[in-house]
Amino acid sequence: MGIFERFLSLWVALAILLGVGLGLVAPGVFETVARLEWARVNLVVAALIWLMIYPMMLKVEPSCLKDVGRRPRGLALTLVVNWLIKPFTMAALGVLFFKYVFAGLVPLADAQQYIAGMILLGVAPCTAMVFVWSHLTEGDANYTLVQVSVNDIILVFAFAPIAGLLLGVTELQVPWETLLASVVIFVVIPLAAGVITQRRLVRAGGRDAVERLAGTLKPTSILGLLLTVALLFGFQAETIVAQPGRVVLIAIPLLIQSYGIFAIAYGLARALRLSHDVAAPAAMIGTSNFFELAVAVAISLFGLSSGAALATVVGVLIEVPVMLSLVAFANRTRGWFPATESEAR
Repeated sequence: MGIFERFLSLWVALAILLGVGLGLVAPGVFETVARLEWARVNLVVAALIWLMIYPMMLKVEPSCLKDVGRRPRGLALTLVVNWLIKPFTMAALGVLFFKYVFAGLVPLADAQQYIAGMILLGVAPCTAMVFVWSHLTEGDANYTLVQVSVNDIILVFAFAPIAGLLLGVTELQVPWETLLASVVIFVVIPLAAGVITQRRLVRAGGRDAVERLAGTLKPTSILGLLLTVALLFGFQAETIVAQPGRVVLIAIPLLIQSYGIFAIAYGLARALRLSHDVAAPAAMIGTSNFFELAVAVAISLFGLSSGAALATVVGVLIEVPVMLSLVAFANRTRGWFPATESEAR
């Protein structure tokens, strides 16, 4: 492990402090960066995510999409957790905490908004950052692409009905431009760049050339992650300082949901004897969130300054530290799983 990986928790903590500090000192700069959007997707964040996932995309073979049925258990696990468990446990935790546990601490109108924001997060499983978590756990790049691709297809059809059911909204308007733009920005473009680079490197120097480039870019990928953390916390620095109590209250059920969903998915993966390079990404997809979509829907339904929007933003803030802790756990428990697909059979 290099210095970046060995002290990653320290670098993340420093990036959080740096982001909040800069957000308070120079809010205008972050407001300008926040306006650099296309279809409500921030282009600076998108560029940093490209930086993070490009090394993994170098290893992807697009033909893997034809092999969806070859290893169905990992894919089935991902879909069951994402669509039959996660949305409903998120809604249940929101109701439990904001209607009962925190009943005397939060006005009812605000509580309902926070529950709505949590539900939107729960119905939006990860599309982009899962490639980062898969890369950090040495996940199977091809299988991760299959999991994400199939999940995105389900998302197009299932997001509105499930969110509408749990929110009690009969005519929920999905921001299709955000959904489609995110798939193009976070999957199609970096995948195409990785495949083109891979083919040129293989022709010039074989597979070893691809591995060497991926290894060389690993510190750059970690740097992109740290810059993303600093940027996200910088965007919300004033909210964190102005409403620290509310942020903490919202974060508590979100933390329970994140670790709980990971425990369910990871435990089922172990019971199914999935290989680690499939089990770790499968658990990460359900735990992580498609926060661009959740934030966009919260703003369009409830308004920019609503409690629902705040809840989705808190989900963004806690996601990276939580996911990094789960990456560390998954790497330490690699021995719980078969190392390869052949051993898992």
